[in-house]
This record gives sequence, C-alpha cells and structure tokens, in this order.
Amino acid sequence: MTKEKLAALPEGVRLAVSPLSWANDVLTDLGEGISLETCLDDAAAVGYRGVELGRKFPRDPALLAPLLESRGLVLASGWHSGELAERGVDAEMAAVAAHAGLLRAMGCAVLVYGEVAMMAPGAPLDAPMSQRRLMPEADVAAYAARLGEFAQRLSGDYGLTLAYHHHLMMVAETFDEISRLFDRTGPEVGLLLDTGHAVAGGFDYVRLIERFGDRIVHIHLKDVRGPEMAAVRAGDLSFNAGVRLGMFTVPGGGTVDFAPLAGFVRDSGYRGWLVVEAEQDPALAPPRPAVSRAFDHILDTFAKGDRT
Repeated sequence: MTKEKLAALPEGVRLAVSPLSWANDVLTDLGEGISLETCLDDAAAVGYRGVELGRKFPRDPALLAPLLESRGLVLASGWHSGELAERGVDAEMAAVAAHAGLLRAMGCAVLVYGEVAMMAPGAPLDAPMSQRRLMPEADVAAYAARLGEFAQRLSGDYGLTLAYHHHLMMVAETFDEISRLFDRTGPEVGLLLDTGHAVAGGFDYVRLIERFGDRIVHIHLKDVRGPEMAAVRAGDLSFNAGVRLGMFTVPGGGTVDFAPLAGFVRDSGYRGWLVVEAEQDPALAPPRPAVSRAFDHILDTFAKGDRT
C-alpha cells in the first residue's frame, strides 16, 4: 500500500520527514525523552524515504549511515546556520566544512542555508517578532555577492547546491525581502521553498513559485494554524513562543493548500526532496500519528491532481 501511495509522486521526487516533529533543535525540552531510534523507526514505518538532520543525529558518517541504511532511509539534507550577512566567504567556508563534508559523504545534493546573522541580540528566537533586524537596502548587493561566491565554492569543493531557506526572524522573511535578494543572485544560489514560512511571513507561497520556480531546489512542506498564527502576530510573541503555542503543524493540520505545490512539482520537472516538517511539541502532537497523517495528505493531494 505504501508503494502504491508513493507512486503518486513524479519520478525523481522523494518524500522525507524532518525530525523536528520528534525533537526540537532549539527548544531542547521538546522531545528530550524521545530517542533518535524512535524517530527513525517511526519515519521508516510510515513510509518516508528520507530524513533531514536533527540535533540527536551523529555527525560521523560511519555512525549515521548504518542507522539510516538499516531502516531503508537516506539523508535528504541538513541545516547550516550561516552568517554571511556579517562575515566573509572564507570564514563561512571554514565554518561549514564539517557539515558539508558530512552531507557529501551521505550522498546529499543540497545544503540548507539559514541566515542567522543580523538577528536580535541574546536569544533571538525568544525576542518579539517586531524586534527582527532588517537588512539595509544598501547592504543587499554585497550580501548577495557573498552568497553567490559561497554557493560556487560549496559546489566546487563539496558538490552541494546551496538551498537558501527564507525564514521568520531572519533577513529574508517577506516576499519583498526574498525577491530583492534573489534578484541580485545568480542560479548558483538555489531557493528552499517553505510553504509554512511563506504563509507565516505574510504571503502565499505560490508567489515564490511564480517568481522563482526555476530556482527552487528543495521543498519543506509545513502547515500553519491560522488562529494560533494570528495570536502570535497580534500579541507580538516570539518565534519560540509561537512554536509552543502551535502556530506550525504538519500538512493537513492547518490552512495551507498544497494542491498548487503538487501542480508545480508535476509540471515544472522539479526533481528532489519534499520534506514534511513542523516545529511542534510532541507531547501535544504525538509524532508518529502526525507524520502519518501528513504522509497520507501529501500523497493524496498528488493523487487527486493526477486524476484531474
């Protein structure tokens, strides 16, 4: 039955799941008692073909590869906290070396890049959303140039494509911020489309497909709970407070329509990973049932499109 469901995906497109449903990378109390083995066992049992890195994963390929291979899983990618907004390319290449080496050794094609420089001081994800620092227009061109050089060197040294993650509380949160950055970069800088961060950032993710569809190299499938997201914005809560409140959920649990995403994947020739992801409290949203529902929701969405 699982193979039949997965057949709804176009050839060359694979479905993975993020470990964030089991254990949060920042809020370490969320999922602290859930083992990595439970996460991987659940992912494989549901039918996912891959996973992204999480904080409980070993960073040694000799240890990680057997954990995944024994369950029929592969590594889709992993997040790198980049700081090119405030440092040079040589420093970034040094900072990414171990991570990029791991991804290369595990056969990954893309590296997820999240810009963590220029964030609020202290604990930035605990700061009110209104305190997000904005990159001055005059600095964007130089930042874009550094990203381009970094992407070229990442490809040359490790065979990895940079997948830039637009993200709440970072320098590219809104559609306009993403556009002004990608208008100044070349095709070497790929875009990670995150459906949930788009909606939470105030715009329909379809706008990114229409504007930068040819730049999309990795996709995160995240849903948003409307009332909770509205409460976060109205109360000027922090990102972490929003996670605890439940602003994000897996596909099928919120307001996001994934049919246009399925249409894009079918019609554009996109070949790569679709990653189900949601920062949730596993005590409130038991992981295996949640990611199982998401698995069915996404594949049913693709199957319906094939029948129209």
